[in-house]
Amino acid sequence: MSLTEQAIVRIRQLIKDGMLPPGARLPPEQDLATSLGLSRNLLREAVRSLVTTRVLEVRRGDGTYVTSLEPALLLEGVGVAVEMMQGDDLLEITEVRRLFEPVATGLAASRISAVQLAEVHRHLNAMIGAQDDVEMLTHHDDAFHRAVFEATGNQSLCALLTGIASRTVRARVWRGLLEGNVAGRTVAEHVSIYRALEAGDVALAQAAALMHVSTTETWLRENLVRSSAPDPDERVI
Repeated sequence: MSLTEQAIVRIRQLIKDGMLPPGARLPPEQDLATSLGLSRNLLREAVRSLVTTRVLEVRRGDGTYVTSLEPALLLEGVGVAVEMMQGDDLLEITEVRRLFEPVATGLAASRISAVQLAEVHRHLNAMIGAQDDVEMLTHHDDAFHRAVFEATGNQSLCALLTGIASRTVRARVWRGLLEGNVAGRTVAEHVSIYRALEAGDVALAQAAALMHVSTTETWLRENLVRSSAPDPDERVI
């Protein structure tokens, strides 16, 4: 490891050992550098890296603190990474989604409260009423699934799936579905998910979610193949 990486590991160890619990303020820079056997410059590099990964946060005029270390915060980087993916890498993420999302939806069916179900229904109705508006469809589609994930009661699973189900990818898919005049079918898939949640039917919820994710995967595969195919009007010289 580089010296910076070693410094990062040492600070992480302090956090994992409970010497710097969530919300704790880091000691003064010189004191912390001395206790860790680091130069101040090296310590600063390590702190900057840990701020980027949301382990630490700098409060101007107050100091550097350990964040809450909640899953939604620490896994935020997953969504950023997915936003940057293209081609086959994006298909791999969709496969991951196909593995996890049906299970999460089934879990939600067994745990969802009346209030949470009402929130899912609200976003479903908004989607039904906005079938010609990509921005609104994307917004409420994202909110629909986020509400389902939150109903699992598992913060880590919710944060992970929220990151994987990228809003950018959703927008691309919705544009394609609208252009192909098949958006109504995908909205119907959301209706099926909602009905399974309402019935508390775990198996049906898993099946409905699998069908829905498969629609996205199929669209991506078809469009990636199309975008990589040579233009028939291009001349080979």
